[in-house]
Amino acid sequence: MARNTRVQADHNAPPVTQILAEFVAGHPSRGWSDAVDREAHRTFLNWLGCAVGAAHHEAVEAALAAVRVLQPSAQATVAGRAEKVDIASAALLNGISSHTFDFDDTHLKTIIHPAGPVASALLALAEHTGASGRQVIDALVIGIDVACRMGNTIYPDHYDRGWHITGTTGMLGAAAGCARLLGLDADRTRMALGIAASQPIGLREQFGTMTKPFHPGGAARAGLMAALMAQHGFTASPRALEAPRGFAQVVSPKTSWNEVTDELGERFEISFNSYKPFACGIVIHPSIDACVQLRQQGVRAEDVERLELRVHSLVLELTGKKEPADGLQGKFSVYHGCAAGLIFGKATEDEYADDIVNRADMVALRRKVVATVDDGIDEASADVTAVLADGRRVHVFVEHAIGSLQRPMSDADLEAKFGGMSDAILGADRTRRLLDACWGLGDAADVRALAALARPA
Repeated sequence: MARNTRVQADHNAPPVTQILAEFVAGHPSRGWSDAVDREAHRTFLNWLGCAVGAAHHEAVEAALAAVRVLQPSAQATVAGRAEKVDIASAALLNGISSHTFDFDDTHLKTIIHPAGPVASALLALAEHTGASGRQVIDALVIGIDVACRMGNTIYPDHYDRGWHITGTTGMLGAAAGCARLLGLDADRTRMALGIAASQPIGLREQFGTMTKPFHPGGAARAGLMAALMAQHGFTASPRALEAPRGFAQVVSPKTSWNEVTDELGERFEISFNSYKPFACGIVIHPSIDACVQLRQQGVRAEDVERLELRVHSLVLELTGKKEPADGLQGKFSVYHGCAAGLIFGKATEDEYADDIVNRADMVALRRKVVATVDDGIDEASADVTAVLADGRRVHVFVEHAIGSLQRPMSDADLEAKFGGMSDAILGADRTRRLLDACWGLGDAADVRALAALARPA
């Protein structure tokens, strides 16, 4: 018996799979402004620092232990570690490590963390093939453009359904970037996108667990494999992205196709990338920023009777954990973030250590945070008032947090962040050399020298 469907399929969608494939295969090298190229280097640098920093986290150790069971060939670097593994596993592991601290880049329009899937796949493949740094930068810009344009097409409805959009569009970006790096023509690139379209990875239910950073890692591996399969003749639907039962229409009731085609090849989504000064979910950042400012104004935790926090509903939906039990859960607790900002004046990975999350003064202060929803406040903003024991009220309103497009991190900020994660693993001298290699990536004849620097001496 035929079943009725309640969803009105769009049978007249433009051929976005073909449009994107032609863009990926045919857009000229460095076919964008110097500003876009600089942002690509900043994105790669920030991604690699995050991957090195979490290289020995228990999530990475567990994933690597599973990979070793497969007896991988030593093809590609695991950032921050001496081991080398096969390229698919390197993409997986670097994708996991780069997102474990929740300290990576964010495309704020969609909350996609684009570098995790794309850069993780690209570095593994480029190291294996001996690609140039220019080829990697070109593929990074183009791969991120594909992921974020598809994200623009289906966000926010797709995200609201419970999908983790970093993984569910990241495999498309990774496939596009790897297809570009392999020099696939438009037809085979279209097959790569089609293969990847059947592999959306990530559910928001997993936030606060090791499986959240698995999403960009799994997407990196899926996209890399899709491109390799297409290179060798594996086929997929040529309309896998736009067909009534294709990717976009299956995972979202909203499909704004113009987001794919508007200014394609002229406006690049990497231009809208931002970088985190705080190692947690992006919607917490305005609240932490406000508490850091309260601290700078002389507010001390021991004098606080109550922290009144007014935020957009999405903040409590995503980060409303009042009693996080460990660091991973703390990254999804606006209450812990506020306490870290006021007590430490920062919220780096150190402030999300398990012992800090469970420290008595942190627990006591976060229990004084009274958070209420005010949808008159943008999700990028926060309104915080410290009510003190002497009756004073100290108020801070943050419209845009540090690290946002309106208040971006400088190159020096990114280097300091990188060093804070890498120095203890690679040493200060090797970290400096790796930073220089990242800034000079577009001119590098072979990416393998950079990859070697990302391993301990």
